[in-house]
Amino acid sequence: MTELGLIESTKAFVQASLKDAEGGHDWFHTLRVYNNAKLISKHEDVDLLIVELAALLHDIADPKFYGGDETIGPKKASEFLLKQNVDNTIIEHVTKIIEHMSFKNSFDLDTSFNSREMEVVQDADRLDAIGAIGIARCFNYGGFKNRVLYDPNISPNLNMTKAEYKTAKSPTINHFYEKLLLLKDQMNTKTGRRIAEKRHDFMENYLKQFYAEWHGEK
Repeated sequence: MTELGLIESTKAFVQASLKDAEGGHDWFHTLRVYNNAKLISKHEDVDLLIVELAALLHDIADPKFYGGDETIGPKKASEFLLKQNVDNTIIEHVTKIIEHMSFKNSFDLDTSFNSREMEVVQDADRLDAIGAIGIARCFNYGGFKNRVLYDPNISPNLNMTKAEYKTAKSPTINHFYEKLLLLKDQMNTKTGRRIAEKRHDFMENYLKQFYAEWHGEK
């Protein structure tokens, strides 16, 4: 199979697998991450095939929808790639990216694996968590989990452990402070940082407007 054929087969597999996914973690999220990753890759010395495969397969089984089990996604990705007769070296690299790239894993300070390809895919995924789309995804997931929009009596938890982050049920606005506003400074690539700056500013302006409307000031 050609690389183009492999990418097209992977797209079809992911789209079918995510057909009933929550709106913030569906096929369109994956497609945006894929496109972001290709954009960033233009300015990075990376193996584009690994970047594309990891971007397409990174959310094939998001742990938050599988009882917190972090092994299902890498396993599904590996099984799919094996069926496509992909080289084992590529499969191992892609699955390690999926295992290590998520924000919650940053709580572990685990440096056992890193690669330029992971940095690109991680930036691409984090870009989709901020800015206008990031705000939409945040509230979509908050509604999916039946969380309140905002409660002035519940402060953001800025010192969470990984376990606390995975089980947090705080108001949706708190998630801006617990994750979204932190991502700009966690970008790995120059392109990721440049795009993140603008999306970060958009979120800060949104929050100013949100609080002004909440208090009847505008």
